[in-house]
Amino acid sequence: METFGKILLICDDASYSVYIKEQILNSGVSSVSVEPTDQAGLLSLRQGSYDLVFIKYGTDTDTSLLISELKKIDPDCVMVILFETGQEEKIGNLMDLGIYDALSRPVNIERLKFIIEKGVKLHALLLANRKFSQGLKESNQSLEKQNMLLAKRIEDATTNLSRLYEDLRTTYMRTIKVLAQAIDARDHYTHSHSEDVARIAIAIANYLKLPAKEIEILRQACELHDLGKIGIEDSILLKTSALTPLEWEQIRKHPTIGAQILEPLTFLNGVVDLIRQHHEHYDGSGYPEGRKGNDILLGARIIHVADAYEAMRSARSYRKVPLSKEEAVLEIKRNSGTQFDPKIVDAFLKIVDNL
Repeated sequence: METFGKILLICDDASYSVYIKEQILNSGVSSVSVEPTDQAGLLSLRQGSYDLVFIKYGTDTDTSLLISELKKIDPDCVMVILFETGQEEKIGNLMDLGIYDALSRPVNIERLKFIIEKGVKLHALLLANRKFSQGLKESNQSLEKQNMLLAKRIEDATTNLSRLYEDLRTTYMRTIKVLAQAIDARDHYTHSHSEDVARIAIAIANYLKLPAKEIEILRQACELHDLGKIGIEDSILLKTSALTPLEWEQIRKHPTIGAQILEPLTFLNGVVDLIRQHHEHYDGSGYPEGRKGNDILLGARIIHVADAYEAMRSARSYRKVPLSKEEAVLEIKRNSGTQFDPKIVDAFLKIVDNL
């Protein structure tokens, strides 16, 4: 079995620690460190990096204080609470403090494995995003200059043009996709959002029998549609309460920011236009340009429906409980002809049960 990840377990119950450690190791984890007290756990995190921290609720000091101290040491710390049946209400109060998930006793082994796999991947994305964000302004300027210089080199190349173009295209796409994934991972509720939007949009496009080339452009646009959120502050994106008018004004800039970042990449021209228009409303009330009806690209109208449905069906920082499938479908229907293109809504309704 291929091993991965480092886990820290903070638990004051020796027999329970032995049991949980064994189950974690059986999940393929390469190493598990067990600490019997909160202070020992904090010291261990200071001395080394861990992909995931498991905390037994009620360990010798206040659990909320422990969570806060762990976050001070490692802001990207991914934490899972282990609790007893009957403590659900208390655990619910900890979700707002930034824990990733919670497991009740007796532990469901399959769920434990799932949480470990996703948690380790999330921690890696958070680390990548933090490193990227540290030099964000400088990196954006450098990337833009490189894009223009390399695009000019492509245009001027006379030998081996095809291979050079494809190599550069692959490099750019990998860089931009990693960036887009890191943006999704700024909030663990949205770390697979762009992939899920692409899945829904492609299902709609296949039902409409769009050409394969258009579907590929649509897929790329879905994967990158929230790229512009790189320019939005975390305090706005992760806000748990209603946004102010000024904050909404910042949010509405992300389609334009995303398009501007990608414009130097000439091979993404079709993708850029879809990203710029994916929040336009069918009745003209959307943003950033207030386009209306068929003046909005078909692909952008498809992304708009897929994006809205996925957002409603997922938990968010501002809404911990997602809408049910029936509620989300009803909301899509209710906004057909205003926010959404009725033709796209009809296609969506045909495929939604197969998602």
